[in-house]
Amino acid sequence: MDKKDLLNAIDEFQGSEVLIIGDMIADIYLEGTISRISREAPVLVLEQASEKVVAGGAANVVNNTATLGGKVHAAGLLGDDSGARGLTEILEGRGADVTGLIKDAHRDTISKTRVIAGGRTTVSQQVVRIDKESKEPMSPAHEAELSRYLAETMPSVKGVVLSDYGSGTITEKLKKQIFDYCHEHNIPTIVDSRYDILRFKTVDFIKQNDAELAAAVGRTLNNEEELIEAGKELLEKLEAKGVLITRGEQGMTLFMRGGSVDHIPVTDKSEVFDVSGAGDTCVATVILALAAGIDPLTASTLSNVASGIAVRKMGTSTVSAKELRDYITKNM
Repeated sequence: MDKKDLLNAIDEFQGSEVLIIGDMIADIYLEGTISRISREAPVLVLEQASEKVVAGGAANVVNNTATLGGKVHAAGLLGDDSGARGLTEILEGRGADVTGLIKDAHRDTISKTRVIAGGRTTVSQQVVRIDKESKEPMSPAHEAELSRYLAETMPSVKGVVLSDYGSGTITEKLKKQIFDYCHEHNIPTIVDSRYDILRFKTVDFIKQNDAELAAAVGRTLNNEEELIEAGKELLEKLEAKGVLITRGEQGMTLFMRGGSVDHIPVTDKSEVFDVSGAGDTCVATVILALAAGIDPLTASTLSNVASGIAVRKMGTSTVSAKELRDYITKNM
């Protein structure tokens, strides 16, 4: 694809106004130095050195979208705890509208706490992860509050992301409300669902990785031909306009309703440090481009470049519009 077209697309999606709804996750990192073996049990005693909260799940999509230059409205459910405060501070700091982050004092913010240990002569590494989330369904009152927020906000946006990590934020009622409004007003929607993509029938665009695609069609995909067949099958099942499959070092493949199948190769295979969060970078780039009226293939190509930048960073990270421009200018 022409370099000039990609650079123009980045300029065009600056300020695109989008809504992101989904499971907001606080990734918490507790780092400590090994001091001794405990006398109470055969475990390490750590002296805590730092604590950091990072935006995860749908919050990372918000973070990436804002960093790329979008005007973002975040909608989801939080607890009333340190994880909620950390996420709110991060997203507000990026300029995102967080009035749609509803607090429920009776539930915990979804969090994944990683304890990182090291010593003066040893490499720091993760020793345990502690996950915390409420398994209770969203209360009718909080669902109604989110519904009101959606009704107030959707008239001003040009694109919607549904980021589903299996924690129940996107209820059937809220999903129907979003799809009904967006279909009526021709607002593009994209879903990234880790565990249950089939419940999002009639969404415009679908983002899945190749393993999630295999799970969605209920079989292993052993070669290119089987992957293409599965991508077309998912497109038809969900009555979508497009399906974007991320494939690691094989790049991405975009399936469109008209029958086209476009393979988008990776831009740089030299260094992959960490794939965590790259899918969120992908979705953020695609929705900004679609919201600006950019065609799906150009949007997907840009997302492929942005994801390639993200995987060369350690941890869940964001990619800025400047980084995207600089990479395209120098390498494409």
